[in-house]
Amino acid sequence: MLKKMRKFFFYFGILMLISGCSDIRKSIEIPTEEGMHRDLIKVGYAQVGAESDWRVANTESFKSTFTEENGYELIFIDCQQESENQIKALRNFIQQEVDYIVLAPIIESGWDSVLAEVKEANIPLILSDRMVNVEDDSLYMTWVGGDFIQEGRNAILWLNQYLEKMGRADESINIVELQGTLGASAEIGRTNGVAEMIAQKPNYHLIAIETGDFIQSKGKEVMESFLKTYPDIDVLIAQNDNMAFGAIEAIKAAGKVPGKDIIIISFDAVHAAFEAMIRGELNASVECNPLHGPRVAEIIQKLESGQKVEKIQYVPEGVFDQENAAKELPNRLY
Repeated sequence: MLKKMRKFFFYFGILMLISGCSDIRKSIEIPTEEGMHRDLIKVGYAQVGAESDWRVANTESFKSTFTEENGYELIFIDCQQESENQIKALRNFIQQEVDYIVLAPIIESGWDSVLAEVKEANIPLILSDRMVNVEDDSLYMTWVGGDFIQEGRNAILWLNQYLEKMGRADESINIVELQGTLGASAEIGRTNGVAEMIAQKPNYHLIAIETGDFIQSKGKEVMESFLKTYPDIDVLIAQNDNMAFGAIEAIKAAGKVPGKDIIIISFDAVHAAFEAMIRGELNASVECNPLHGPRVAEIIQKLESGQKVEKIQYVPEGVFDQENAAKELPNRLY
């Protein structure tokens, strides 16, 4: 808004000068509104990194939305899964006097000071994907993302239905879980949602839980350890697709059949997960929609026009499995 006012007074001054000097007016072309360079909305985005297919799709959603053609200048920083890098990025955005900041926080804690600096600079902050744990929620305008607790619940709800259909509803079921980055909103929500539902099933036993940091190679490494320690695993819950892909490699290497010997449920529902379900290696994937760019742009336009926005905004999500994967795959945008 300040940039627009400065530009207005600049051209107003030119017009006043020209109106008083008829000879100069003849030799100077007065800039018209059509001839002025469009005042782009400058948006800074501090992204987690590129640790998964989901994250890559999320990044592309922002880059394809916040273009000059759409009226934006996007300053994108890949923070390489380091919270310190995100704090530096936010301070860099303040120095560059961006109009809006979008943050996908790596973890929930440790944000009070730098977000207070953002607020002091009078820059609206929008959270994407993950939440922050701050004492003052006025430090951010709104949050856009998935309902992570419900995603965790949905994973076990799907498992309940699947075991019922397979005639195994009353069997003792040993479950292992690959968590995402500890302290991340997705990890906290999914862990809690899964635990809540498992507690309602006395025959479900969560025998091991360990982080794989949402990374495929770490998912493979942790699953190898699980397989050596626990020979009778019935179900693997992986908190993103990429860790599930790594675990599938480990399961195959151990001489077991993924999707049959071990039921595998993952999260995100990226394109490659549908291919894995069609192959029969992955049983189900709980969707976490990464296409936040258009929703954030919609929020910014509302703020530009002085409208209020809701504090929490969930994106639509579903659950997919081997029965509907082939039908749904052509519709996937990520």
